[in-house]
Amino acid sequence: MNRDNLKRLLAPRHLAFVGGRSMARALKRCAAGGYRGQMWLVNPQHAELEGVPCVASVADLPCGPDAVFVATNRELTLDTVAQLAAKGAGGAICYASGFAETGEPGAELQQQLLRAAGEMAVLGPNCYGLLDYLHGAALWPVAHGGQLVVKGVAVLTQSGNFAYNLSMSDRSLPIAYMASLGNQAQIGVAELMDVLLDEPRVTAIGLHLEGLKNVPGFAAAAHKALLKGIPIIALKTGVSQIGAQLALSHTSSLAGSDALYDALFERLGVIRVSGPVSFVETLKAAACGNLPAGNRLVALACSGGDAGLLADYAERHDLQLPALAPQARAELSQVLPSYANLVNPLDFTTAIWGDGPALQRMLDSTLSTPADAAVLVLDYPGESTGERKECDLLLQLFCEALERHGKVGFVTSAFPELLPASARERLHARGIAALQGVEDGLAAWGRVARYQRNRQTLLERGESALLPLCPQALAGEGEVLDEWQSKQALRAFGLAVPAGELSTPAAADEAAARVGYPLVLKAVSSQLPHKTEAGAVALNLANPQALQLALAQMEASIAAYAPGVAFAQVLLEPMAPAPLAELIVGIKRQNGFALALLIGAGGVLVELLQDSRSLLLPTTDAAIRAALLSLRSVGLLQGFRGRPPADLDALVAAIRAVADYACENAGQLLELDVNPLLVGPRTSVAVDALIRLAPRAGQESQQ
Repeated sequence: MNRDNLKRLLAPRHLAFVGGRSMARALKRCAAGGYRGQMWLVNPQHAELEGVPCVASVADLPCGPDAVFVATNRELTLDTVAQLAAKGAGGAICYASGFAETGEPGAELQQQLLRAAGEMAVLGPNCYGLLDYLHGAALWPVAHGGQLVVKGVAVLTQSGNFAYNLSMSDRSLPIAYMASLGNQAQIGVAELMDVLLDEPRVTAIGLHLEGLKNVPGFAAAAHKALLKGIPIIALKTGVSQIGAQLALSHTSSLAGSDALYDALFERLGVIRVSGPVSFVETLKAAACGNLPAGNRLVALACSGGDAGLLADYAERHDLQLPALAPQARAELSQVLPSYANLVNPLDFTTAIWGDGPALQRMLDSTLSTPADAAVLVLDYPGESTGERKECDLLLQLFCEALERHGKVGFVTSAFPELLPASARERLHARGIAALQGVEDGLAAWGRVARYQRNRQTLLERGESALLPLCPQALAGEGEVLDEWQSKQALRAFGLAVPAGELSTPAAADEAAARVGYPLVLKAVSSQLPHKTEAGAVALNLANPQALQLALAQMEASIAAYAPGVAFAQVLLEPMAPAPLAELIVGIKRQNGFALALLIGAGGVLVELLQDSRSLLLPTTDAAIRAALLSLRSVGLLQGFRGRPPADLDALVAAIRAVADYACENAGQLLELDVNPLLVGPRTSVAVDALIRLAPRAGQESQQ
């Protein structure tokens, strides 16, 4: 694809629609929606449809259109796309289904479609299309509910129905672009994001995802967004097992591991939400482009009940409510009745309701308190009451006060339906977010405030600039390295391991004398990955007699547990002192998605505690340190109950060694576990390790 052709598709000077009556109606909707460029309807069988004159063929068009909606069956779609490419068209939306989502024959047709397109941009196939509300170009097969905007958010979704319903929603979300991605044969999430981020009128990007096909491309685009300060809000489905299966069957997209999506989003500052309402409200909070510098909030309501809701939801979503400045309290005492509680959130009572001068003094006094943003809770009564003019007055005064005080702000309502469209549109026109429902509104504001606070930290951590490894699929079980081999492989990359000796049971006495007592005895075999269950570990052996007894018991235990495993090699290591903490450091491979480093509480309680963090590889030392500090068990590393703190630099270096080994061997590595990594005050030592590798390329054919 020629990138300039995608830009033509997103800012078209002319449009063409290929198809029947539905395309004639689509063309007319563009005209009614404000599109001012040239438009043509291509249909070889009719001179006109629905009052729209038809051009007989693509070849008869006066030029190659910038954007084309192709609504024909899949076979005709192939021919039409080839003709458009020959004509020099910019891009085409392919509406037809029956391609890769149907299996192998459809996948071959999809490849033919890409070959036919050449350098032309192709959205789809199997998609609803593109709504462009910056230019009024609705390349869309059915009605839609949007309108022209000066600026707004871009929404990319893999569900045409989700896009259709979002365009019809009564939430006043200013949408600049809405794209239904379909099969993403050529243009996917990454490619669209990259170009949309060059459009200054796009203030945020919303993603409704089943899965990502191009993880490195997505990461590059998301890093670009982080640099520009353009929030990305993601609603990711396929969290459940059945949901993942539906995602795979629906558009043949990779669902991947949900934990790894979390790691990817955290790395890149992507705001993840849980449902359609939080998706829309968070996009609205970001849509104006005026993000708060921090999380301090001045909050106003005209009732104690609403003020209580503000206080509760602010605390829940990490929004601080600084005390009102003394001068503000003194001024408010002159405006509000004596029973008013002069705190933040402020219940300014209904005593001054409808009193413009008093409301203005109250707003000026309250907004003089240092804070990053201000919120007003305002619920409109029904229009039939005739009581909306007082709400309109307060709304106008709040907007003006924000401008006078140079503050970012938003308005929300206790009940979503009680902030009418007229009020929402006035607020958005002034760059003030109109959020519906105080619970969803405070949650949305908390998310964008957290994004803005963390953005510079993420950039300084350096991880977002690194493209994640996206490993190819590896077949087979591979080869398991035994503990000795695994430790030596990791030791070469700088991981500290005990100073042990590999020996045989017969020569164990001589090896033990060199290692020194007390010591640890382990059976060494790639067929015993779980040695504790097999009785293949003996701890704290104090003398040769204890060693000989342990050898005899170990041989019998292994024979009972795994009769086919030979007791041929043993590892003797000095008994390690009691650690400050035990960690697990592992590598998870998700074929086609990512190679991830797992850091967590380890030892025998690893499954029970479930205290871990994942980082995609490659990563940075700063990211490893942040992951360690985010563990629930971090207190063990910081001097718990008078014990010395761990040397975090040494611990980070140990984990970095595992990460470096994984990156170097990404083409082969199937699995890696260091458990436990014993963390001490000065050093961290891997006392057990397991590595599983696939054969090197060409190795299988030689065997």
